This record gives sequence, C-alpha cells and structure tokens, in this order.
Amino acid sequence: MPTTVTDEHELLGVEWLALGCCPVNVWNDPCVGADESPGPTPQKEFCRPTAEHADPITVYAGAECSAMGWSYPEARAHAEASLELGQQEAVELGFWTNFLAANAQDLTPAAGPANIAQGVAALEGCLAEQYGGVGVLHVPAGAAALLGCCNVVQRDPGGGNPTTLAGNCVVIGSGYSTANTGPANIPAEDGTAWLYITGPVVVRRGPAVTIPDTPGPSVNYRTNDRRVLRLPRVGDGDAMRRQRRVPAPVHVPQRDGVVRGRSARRADAARRHRHRRGMHRRR
Repeated sequence: MPTTVTDEHELLGVEWLALGCCPVNVWNDPCVGADESPGPTPQKEFCRPTAEHADPITVYAGAECSAMGWSYPEARAHAEASLELGQQEAVELGFWTNFLAANAQDLTPAAGPANIAQGVAALEGCLAEQYGGVGVLHVPAGAAALLGCCNVVQRDPGGGNPTTLAGNCVVIGSGYSTANTGPANIPAEDGTAWLYITGPVVVRRGPAVTIPDTPGPSVNYRTNDRRVLRLPRVGDGDAMRRQRRVPAPVHVPQRDGVVRGRSARRADAARRHRHRRGMHRRR
C-alpha cells in the first residue's frame, strides 16, 4: 500500500544512502592448519556505500464536458472517480517504462525466451547473488496464469500478496500488461511477456488536488467547454541494496509459458550526480 505524505518535498524525488550494498566476505585464517609461517597476512576488503535516488511519477485524470450539459461538481466528480479507479495502473505503467525497462540488463538465454519457471528461477538467482533481502517479482497481468502451471507462485491464505517458493513478493499489474516492454522499452513479441525482479519497492503518495478548485476558471468561454484536472504526485523508491543493483525483467511467451529474464541496473554515476544537483536546486 502507498504511504501518504504531506511534505511536498518528498514528492520531488527521493535520495537515500544504500545500506547493505557491500558484500559480506569469508575470512580464512592463514594460521589455521598451517605447519609453517603463513607469510604476509591477507588484507580484508572494504567498500564505500553509494547514494541511490528515485524520480517522481506524476499521474492525472482530466474531465472535459460542455458547460451547458455538466455542472462543475459533476465534472469534478468524474475526474476524481477516474483517478481513483485508474491511478494504480498508471503508476505501474510509469514505474515499468521509466525505471524497470529503462535500467534493465537482459538475462534471457541466447537461445531465446525460456520456460516461465526457468525465467523466474534465473531472476531469483540473480537477485539472491546481489541482494540479501526479500525481492519483488513484477508480472504483467496477462502472464499471471502461467505462474500457476508449475506452482511457481503461491497465494497467501491470509489475503497478502502472492509469493514465490523462494519467498519473494509477486506484484501482478495491469499497468505492466499495458507496457510489456523489454530493456530500452522495446515491445515484447506477440505471445510473449517480460518479467522483472527488484528489491523492495516503497511508494510515497501525495494528497490529490483538483484544478481548478472553483467553477469559474474551469470554463473556456470561447468554446463553452469545461475542463477539470485531478492529480496526485507519486514518488517511488526502489530499496535495492547490493553492489550491482538489480531491477530485473524476464521475457515470457504467453502461449507456451516461455520467459526471458533481465536484470536492471541503476543509472551511471554521472546521471545520479545530475539528478542530485537538480533536486538540491529545487529545494
């Protein structure tokens, strides 16, 4: 569920220090089992944490009608209902196209799309190597039924989100089906779908506003049409933590259960630096 925030600065983008991105290494004591001097002491490895960021996603619903036929309250109610019913799909679409597909590294086998169970296995294996926590598998609604054919996903009897056998959360999204693109937002071939995997995703949602908030400015007196806009702003934070940060997609043929896999990387350091400077200017 989204977290509603009141400080508008949180909706300009979020920046945080990634925790848990450094690897945990095994120390092999050179003195254990050695009959002679082991020589120079091996050096331990240290790494620096990195700053992560997430850009905001703005969704909206607009209502247009003749001022002679609809009153301002009716137009406003129409825009508000449209946003309430469609904002989840819009946020999923924005997250998929602006982050998942834009930052993906393809894990699809060279031979082409794989079986959906094999695709999920490849994504979860990649996530396990790069992140120590529970991840999120992002699945287009059109491919959801395929997950049940091999018992890849199980539903929570208590009404929570479905999970994989490895314990990762599964999000089945209509907005994901609307996009269904691979890395660089290249559309999936007919009969196939892309799946992605990421670390935990946190959604911060600001209060929705209606523009205009009075009847007069909503009317264009040249055309006698009325327009009302309803929008919230959403900031999403992907809490991936590991040295090679992974939002990952997978490609699946929907006809025969074939899947492709991709692992999304974050933007490069220069891009992160530009975003941070832009956020500082806005503050």
